[in-house]
Amino acid sequence: AAILSPRTSMARASGPTRRPRAVRRASGDELDATTLYALLKLRAEVFIAEQQSPWLDVDGRDLDPSTVHLWLPDGAAPGGAVATVRITDEGPGLAAIGRVCAAPSHRGRGLIGELMTAALAELDGRACLLEAQSHLESMYAKYGFAREGDEFIEDGIPHVPMRRPAGV
Repeated sequence: AAILSPRTSMARASGPTRRPRAVRRASGDELDATTLYALLKLRAEVFIAEQQSPWLDVDGRDLDPSTVHLWLPDGAAPGGAVATVRITDEGPGLAAIGRVCAAPSHRGRGLIGELMTAALAELDGRACLLEAQSHLESMYAKYGFAREGDEFIEDGIPHVPMRRPAGV
């Protein structure tokens, strides 16, 4: 996995010490078993256990060479992850960001913001789709996404389709 340079701005962290974190990156065919396990475990803890959404997260796209995984490692648990984002190729000029989550114990520290900034840099000018949980619509709007359609319910949770235009 590649390590992207820590951001020059300091990430918001709990406590008096603030330090930059390095976003990790791997395409689907670069993921090792330990990292894949950590990402799937985190996603299961958030989406299935916490949000009580019984769905099959393993959709066959995680190991695709065109899929990009970004995550922040868990400094307390070697091989673990505390936040992750997945970017999938949706055809010429189009990508999708999904599987966005942070461990409950690490929320409120700016982790998702760091990952979204890194994810947008991966788009390379492509348009991007995102299915946001409705209560997070305004957060994604800060990254250039706008609602594109009606609210829908997925696994009992309200979502809105969003799109970020190409070249933004």
